[in-house]
Order: sequence, then structure tokens, then C-alpha cells
Amino acid sequence: MYQFELLNAEDDRSWRAVASHEDLTVFQTRAWISFVAATQQAVPVIVEIRDGVRAIGYFVGLVVERLGVRILGSPFPGWTTDYMGFILEPGSCRVSALCGLFEFAFARLGCAHVELMDRRLTVEDLSHVDAKYRLYEGFAVDLSLDEATLFANFTSACRRCIRKADKDGVQVEVAPVEGFAEDYFAQLTDVFAKQGLVPTYGVDRVRQLIAHLHPPGHVLLVRARDPHGRSIATGIFPFLHGVMYFWGGASWREFQILRPNQAVHWFAMRYAKAQGVHTYDLGGAGEYKRQYGGREIRIPWIRKSKYGWMESARTLAQEVFRVRQQMQGQWRQLFAKPRAVSVSGTVDSSNNHEPATSQVYR
Repeated sequence: MYQFELLNAEDDRSWRAVASHEDLTVFQTRAWISFVAATQQAVPVIVEIRDGVRAIGYFVGLVVERLGVRILGSPFPGWTTDYMGFILEPGSCRVSALCGLFEFAFARLGCAHVELMDRRLTVEDLSHVDAKYRLYEGFAVDLSLDEATLFANFTSACRRCIRKADKDGVQVEVAPVEGFAEDYFAQLTDVFAKQGLVPTYGVDRVRQLIAHLHPPGHVLLVRARDPHGRSIATGIFPFLHGVMYFWGGASWREFQILRPNQAVHWFAMRYAKAQGVHTYDLGGAGEYKRQYGGREIRIPWIRKSKYGWMESARTLAQEVFRVRQQMQGQWRQLFAKPRAVSVSGTVDSSNNHEPATSQVYR
């Protein structure tokens, strides 16, 4: 049985120990945890896991309080965060670590609910674990392939879109930080408006992500411009240790005929490949993501409650969130103002991106 020790999450030594593991994802870094803490009013948690006297790894997450209930998330839905969970030495038993974590969270951390998504835990691993889960499905592209093969693996429609964008003069670039969050969020609002919805987070979430991830160099910001220099699409791509993730993308509906979305993804893949990144994770489900030729991935998002009634309460909270989002979207459509796009890439009001991503659920 593994032993668990709570470390001081404000101590630099704790984070250096976590960062020493090559298995670390960008979502387990101090920068990302600080981003989530700032946007969710959450408290970071670092737990050292020991096998006897030997440290074999760590668990990274955050504790939030909702309606008086303490919850340990690693991550928790709504945090726009992917794989967290455990950072363990090869050969360690993740199932034992998971079962021990539940006990530690309930008894030591005073939590009544735990959720985590560990990219190395499988559905088969959970066959004898007393916990529930839902599948987090997505696609991962192998960037170790040569560029010609990578492009050939795209669907023919996707390749045509990229060629059209190039022919029509769409220019894709690494974007500077200034004004990017506002540009992206205005476009994102247009994406959700198309479906009668509003974004699941505000522009401050984007500002905070950039403020925490850009200084250490863990995020790529991409912008596409039309031949007149107008910003027509944007993308946000966190990365670390050879893996880049699609966090979000957006584009103005009226310019989608130029196919900037596919051009943004293709630019990001080639940029990442040149930096030695070997995998591009498209960040959750969405049929439009199939066009990039990635393999399908299915990872259990695990949850366990101390009390039986909490499962029903969780389901009710998700439904309330969904209905509220629809009502806000309908209200916005009734009172929407005309908008104008400037050459500098800023936007005066209203809102677009590829079909709304899985951010609603992650």
C-alpha cells in the first residue's frame, strides 16, 4: 500500500521535485496550476507518493469549495484543463495510487468528492475500482511523421481547405500577446452565438492563461489574417515535453469561406514539429477534428463521492449550467449589436471558431 504525504504547494522545492519528472504534462506545471487557482478560487495540492521510504511520484490537483462541499479536482469539469492525475515512476501501480488517493482525499483533505483524469489510466484498470467515470474522447496526431505524410493523412477536404487559404492570401503567424485575448474571445463569442449559446468562460480566463503560460514559454498563440491584414482566426496551443494541445480556436463566421481554421491548425503542427514536439493532442471530441488524421484516444475521467446523493447533485448542476448557457445565448441574440472588424485585429463587439469545442465539458 502506498503512503501519501501532503507537501507545501507554496514551496519552490515541492515544484522542483514535481518538475523533475519527464512524464509531467503542461497541465501539471506550476504555471498551469496557478492559472487554475486564479480563475477557480482553488487551492493547489501536491501529494508525494511513497512506496515504503522511497518516493515514487506525485499527485497534483486543486481543492475547490462548491455549495459548502470540498472537491478535489485533477482536473474538474469547467476548468478547461486536460490530463492531470499522477506523475509516477515507470512500473508503479496507478490503480493502487488511485485507491489510496480516494482515502487520502476523504480522510486527510476533508473532501467529499474527487475527480481526476490521468492519461495513463485505462477503462480496464478501473474494472475493480469502486468509482464512476465518463470517457474523454479525442484525437492525437503523430508529428514525428515527415511533413508530406502528415499532410497526406488529412482528409482530402481538409487539404483543399488549406490550399484554398493559401491561394486566397490567408497569412498565419505567431501572434504577440498584446490584444490577443480580446481578439480570440470576440471571435469565440461569434462561434457560440451561431449555436444560440454563449462561451462557457469569460475573456479574463484567456488573459489569465496567457499571463501564466506565456512567460515560461508553454503556450503558442496563432493568428490568421486575410489579404487586407484583418484578424480572421486565432488559436491557443499549450505544450510541454513533446506534446502540444489544442486549447481553443476561433474565427469570424463571415471569413470562414477563406478556410482559416484549417490553416491555423496546419501552421501550429508545423511550428510544433520544428520545435521537436512529437504529438498534437486535439483536446477532446468533435467530429471536425477527424479531418487532421489523428488516432482516436479514449481516457476515463474518474469520479468518486463520499456520499451517494452527490452523484445526483452533480448531474443536476451540469443540467442547470447547460440550460443557463442556452438562455444566455438566446438573450444575447435578441439584443446583439452590429460589429466591425478592424485591420489591427481587434473587434468592436459580437463574435467565431470551428464548431464549439469540448470546452463545455472540460
